[in-house]
Amino acid sequence: MTDLTRLGTGGGRRGMRSDVLRHGAGEDSSRVGYIELFFDLVFVFAVTQLSHMLIHHTDGRTLVQTLVLGWAVWWLWIDTTWVTNWLDPDKVPVRTMLLVLMLLGLLMSSAIPEAFEDKALLFAIPYVLIQLGRTLFTVFAMGRHWPENAYNFRRITVWLTVSGGFWIAGAFVDGNERLVLWVVAALIDVAGPRALFWVPFMGATDPSTWAVRGTHMAERVALFLIISLGESIIVTGSAFAATEVSVTTILAFLAAFVSTVLMWLLFFDRSERRATEFFAAQKDPGMVAQTAYTYVPYLLIVGIVLTAVADALVLAHPLGEEGSTDAWTAGLVCGASAVYLLGNALFRRTTGGRWSVTHLLGVVAVLAAFLLRPVVTPLTLNWVSNLLLAAVIAGDVALARRTAPGRRKPGPRRDRA
Repeated sequence: MTDLTRLGTGGGRRGMRSDVLRHGAGEDSSRVGYIELFFDLVFVFAVTQLSHMLIHHTDGRTLVQTLVLGWAVWWLWIDTTWVTNWLDPDKVPVRTMLLVLMLLGLLMSSAIPEAFEDKALLFAIPYVLIQLGRTLFTVFAMGRHWPENAYNFRRITVWLTVSGGFWIAGAFVDGNERLVLWVVAALIDVAGPRALFWVPFMGATDPSTWAVRGTHMAERVALFLIISLGESIIVTGSAFAATEVSVTTILAFLAAFVSTVLMWLLFFDRSERRATEFFAAQKDPGMVAQTAYTYVPYLLIVGIVLTAVADALVLAHPLGEEGSTDAWTAGLVCGASAVYLLGNALFRRTTGGRWSVTHLLGVVAVLAAFLLRPVVTPLTLNWVSNLLLAAVIAGDVALARRTAPGRRKPGPRRDRA
């Protein structure tokens, strides 16, 4: 891991006089600060707001809107994680910045359910202020002590200014025009890191300069997934509390709980530890951080949120109509599992592993399960999805044991004298 103390200390003329960079190497210098965990509380609220949008509005348009707003929430959070990977959250200026971002994030999150209605500005203005304010603060904080990366954040400021213009412009129009402008804004945010933040006359960033603390970033992303899974628990508990207790609703409640456990096992038991070790061991981890810990986790989060919504719908109507499942509920049940499995497969591939055959077969299987909807209830379909996820885990465990490097091959049998 690159030591930030060896990167451009004191080379700049402008910027914060006090040094607020993380320094040193090892676990202590990469630990997640309590202020970072406190900052995450806003995103518990944000993820809950996203799931409730889909629970209360069951249509494809709301799904697209939720995905766009969800991308904005995730991008805001992961951009902040990149910054606190380099800036020390225990230093007062950094801590103050995070508290200001929390306030703005709370305002933004409160507007999520009506962001495509009357609260577009309440969503867009705090979002843009967070993105630009945090980036300009980082330029100032790094200016004297890490000028090379401060220059990179100047490039990032240009990209965020352009996308921010689309976010603000979208708030002043209605309907499809707002959706189009916000999709463009989200795509600009997506393209920036992949384009290495290339700006005319400024050039592109050299990814080898991204001296990422792998342990810190891996833990932060894992914590956001825990937040998302926690939100799933909240949705399940709230939905069950609002229903009449019966054998059917208890089975639906168990199906929802099991789906959350299976998602936890798929990532944390089968992928996370090996990926963290791979990430932390990289000499130039910048591109791994960009792909595996910036882009791919969004698929995992989408899978978790959609599963929470599907579980809530199944709890509300576990038997469907005439023993069948409507297309919307079936699509959420099967689609959520497929997205989550695909996200796990991509995460493994981008962290040094091979393509997981079991995960890819699982994607095909859960999508095929959608065809059962005319003949099964939502509750049955939910359990079918769970069984397929469990089969992926079992197959993955069996395959890992067969291909383990230290596995002894059986030799010729020797009869004892």
